[in-house]
Amino acid sequence: MTAERVTADFWFDPACPWAWMTSRWMLEVERVRPVDVRWHVMSLAVLNEHKLERIPEDFRAFMRTDAWGPVRVCVAAAKEFGDEVLGRLYTEIGTRFHPGGMPRDRATVAEALVAAGLPERLVEAYDSTEHDADLRLSHKEGIEKVGEDVGTPIIAVPGPAGTEVAFFGPVVTPAPKAEAAGRLWDGTLLVASTPGFYEIKRTRTEGPIFD
Repeated sequence: MTAERVTADFWFDPACPWAWMTSRWMLEVERVRPVDVRWHVMSLAVLNEHKLERIPEDFRAFMRTDAWGPVRVCVAAAKEFGDEVLGRLYTEIGTRFHPGGMPRDRATVAEALVAAGLPERLVEAYDSTEHDADLRLSHKEGIEKVGEDVGTPIIAVPGPAGTEVAFFGPVVTPAPKAEAAGRLWDGTLLVASTPGFYEIKRTRTEGPIFD
């Protein structure tokens, strides 16, 4: 169990339902463990831009279009108002995209901006490349901690003796609540901080359960 208060850096793409599940778990972890989440943006569009021919056509089309918009808006909001707005903006976008089932498009992101108390004009970043350099930099900072063979989310926390522990996931559904969330956090840190440990995995038998 974590004894001292730590910051967990969390890289997300708001379009990913599995990252959304993990992010809701991390909010529970904040409640039951001495952990503060610091949010960062990564991009499935950037991650997959050199792999498009190897992914299904419907996902490929999304990667080329609307996958860019939400992360661009998140970066624009953070640049103007500070990184501290990312958590509440992610919550508003993700609530609409995932449990809300709304289209993952510009109109939904505009609505989320207003709900997060941010100017609706920030949605202009959706179709602009103005912030792509900053988006790629944030993505690079996260992905370099774990390697290219992962997706979103990425979590990094301080490790022993000045080291850092970083990992992809965990992929879990539904998101554990209360002390169950804390136990998963404790176990995840235990395995992720073990030298030479790389992977635990099994076939997913159900999709994200939003509750």
